[in-house]
Amino acid sequence: MKQLRIVALEGDGIGVDVVPAATRLLRRAADHLGRRGVGLVLHEMSVGLQAYEREGSTLPAETFAAIAGSDGAVLGPVMNHTYRLDEPGMLNPSKELRKRLELFANVRPAHYWQSLGRGRDGVDLVIVRENTEGFYSDRNVLDGNGELRPDADTVMSVRVVTRKASTRVARAAFELARQRGGKKKVTLVHKANVLRKGCGLFLEACRDVARAYPDVSVDDLHVDAMAMELVMRPERFDVIVTTNLFGDILSDLAAGLVGGLGMAPGLNVGNDLAVAQAVHGAAPDIAGSGKANPVAVILSTAMLLRWLAQRHAEPALNATAVAIESAVAVALSEESNLTPDLGGSATTKDLGDAIERAFERQMTASAADA
Repeated sequence: MKQLRIVALEGDGIGVDVVPAATRLLRRAADHLGRRGVGLVLHEMSVGLQAYEREGSTLPAETFAAIAGSDGAVLGPVMNHTYRLDEPGMLNPSKELRKRLELFANVRPAHYWQSLGRGRDGVDLVIVRENTEGFYSDRNVLDGNGELRPDADTVMSVRVVTRKASTRVARAAFELARQRGGKKKVTLVHKANVLRKGCGLFLEACRDVARAYPDVSVDDLHVDAMAMELVMRPERFDVIVTTNLFGDILSDLAAGLVGGLGMAPGLNVGNDLAVAQAVHGAAPDIAGSGKANPVAVILSTAMLLRWLAQRHAEPALNATAVAIESAVAVALSEESNLTPDLGGSATTKDLGDAIERAFERQMTASAADA
């Protein structure tokens, strides 16, 4: 039996609410996959503030080694903005994993859910965000931080753009456009009219990659124009590739078109490993209250299973991901299952349980048909 190992990490804030919803579903999936010759073993480990309190590090060495040696991971949100910069043990787990494991592409889809009926009909796009450099000051220099403060009233932020990083994220975007079918289109988003060298290099690298994909159409937009177009005509887009900061901002805008951040999944992808991580943050004000929407992290987990299916040429994993996505659609069609962010009063567990029940029905029906 093929054995796959996934590490689950709750993280901070609402991670303690939403990640367990995903891990319960993964355990159910593992039972069904086992009957089809695929072993899926889930290990739960510690990261974030709870890890710091117990082990003196927000990313303990044992946890990092477990993730690096796994087939994939599910990472909850972290409150790195509250971590002390002068404390060596308070690493940003997201940054450390993305940089050290070369998870260079952050794939963030935005999809209109017909069963939910919120947001803009016709939206079906994916933002592919460069994940390891750019304006993110914790990952663009070897030692220290990329923000410099020469005096009390001045800060200079260093931005890093390399041909290597731009090329590999562009290649990931074009491959995705080819796999998705449909429009088979990639939009390059930049600000090369002002940031002529940095965005200019990014744009040049993306256009070089585009030549190897003659079956995929390509256009480009300045990031400010892109923000307007996403609001006015989101249905025109398919795959969008852009730099780190621009992608972070635009993916939140895209989430607003399809129901909010609770509906916004994401996957950090490298050549050998992928880490599922929802777009939303830790929302500490509602942590433990049962108000958080678990859909984003559940859909992120389905993305991880799809990635594993492709990597291992294993149809059962892809079928399981499809069943999870279908179960989400079924659960969202019932108003009684909706969490407060979606206009309802259901708890995190209510919605998670509804998705589990729908998933079991999907898998049982599939087994009967087989």
